[in-house]
Amino acid sequence: MSVDRSRTLTATVEAYAAELAPAVGDVVRRAASAVPAFAERMQEAGLSVDQLAAGDLAGLPVLTKDEVLARQQAQPPFGGMLAEGAVVRRVFQSPGPIYEPELDIPDPWRWAPGLTAAGIGAGDVVLNCFGYHLSPAGAMFEEGCRAVGATVVPGGIGNQDLQARAIADLGVTAYVGLPSYLKALVDRFDELGLDAGRWQLDKALVTAEPLPDSLRSLLQERVPTVLMAYGTAEVGLIGYETCPGSGLVPAPGVLVEVCDLDSGAPVAEGEGQVVVTLIRPEYPLIRFGTGDLSAWIAGADGSARLAGVLGRVGEAVKVKGMFLHPRQAAAVMNGLGGVSAWRFVIDRVDHKDELACEVVLGEPGTARDDVVEHVRSAVRSGLRFAAEVRTVESLPDGQAGGIVDARTWD
Repeated sequence: MSVDRSRTLTATVEAYAAELAPAVGDVVRRAASAVPAFAERMQEAGLSVDQLAAGDLAGLPVLTKDEVLARQQAQPPFGGMLAEGAVVRRVFQSPGPIYEPELDIPDPWRWAPGLTAAGIGAGDVVLNCFGYHLSPAGAMFEEGCRAVGATVVPGGIGNQDLQARAIADLGVTAYVGLPSYLKALVDRFDELGLDAGRWQLDKALVTAEPLPDSLRSLLQERVPTVLMAYGTAEVGLIGYETCPGSGLVPAPGVLVEVCDLDSGAPVAEGEGQVVVTLIRPEYPLIRFGTGDLSAWIAGADGSARLAGVLGRVGEAVKVKGMFLHPRQAAAVMNGLGGVSAWRFVIDRVDHKDELACEVVLGEPGTARDDVVEHVRSAVRSGLRFAAEVRTVESLPDGQAGGIVDARTWD
């Protein structure tokens, strides 16, 4: 990057943060008196309300997911991070488990701007293919779709035959879900021999896994508008595309920072962790570290945009739109009867994630089929993943008890 372009990007990122500074300052002041956990964080960091409200957020250490989990376990259910009197209408559970409160306000996860950018609005019939059980994604998108006036078909995950028929029977015009799942539905529609003239689905907002150019091109053969968005279970919408490959516009209602991995200080150049501050006093999540890596880029309109998710900070791996963490995997797998060693292997075939659990049988004479079913059931109930279970004689050195990501994103 040239010096002039570097200065321009830095100035653009600084201008973006400055524009949100008054709103962030107001949230800091209100959260300091209403959110006990935030007051504790300030005290531990030796910072005053005035310092933070003036825009000196960098002095506040990044709040990690592990710290959120520890606070919730010490002070259930929300770890002192929810303001007294806040009205919660739903509670979701993410791996950890971490509990996320949904506030009783319109479009609480703020997905409406991303949906609007994809052309989804009043008159659209949206097939929502995110999960509705425990995890928040399905409800997140339902709230966003309702906010833009669309009709929602709560498809969830699975039942592809029924979903393909619903696309034809209900005149579905839009889709939200994983990009790989949209491809599976296109393929299933054709395999069932449904009338191509009844395919009206022409726009999609996808998220929770990468969207390589090769997959986007395949999808656009049937769905002309396919845009990418980025969010998390704790935060909701963080950024969204306005056209393919344009970078992600930072979402309203949240301050987005890209922060140095060592110091936690915001940076305008190079990769860093995506750190967000929710501009809402009831559950502010000030300086929350998503664990995702990204970088700032300049949009065609001169605005600051995120380059997308470029990787992960920690050990957790996203599979089929959900996180698989080594610690959680070990909690489920260690001590399972009939298993002496194990590892998870993630691959990608035909633009779809595939998860396998390889196990080495224990004592001689162990009933293989019983162990396979036991492991399959434990992974499904404990980790919420459907995995192929394979028995092997041995595992490569150093890989027992680990997660191997063999995917490529060409």
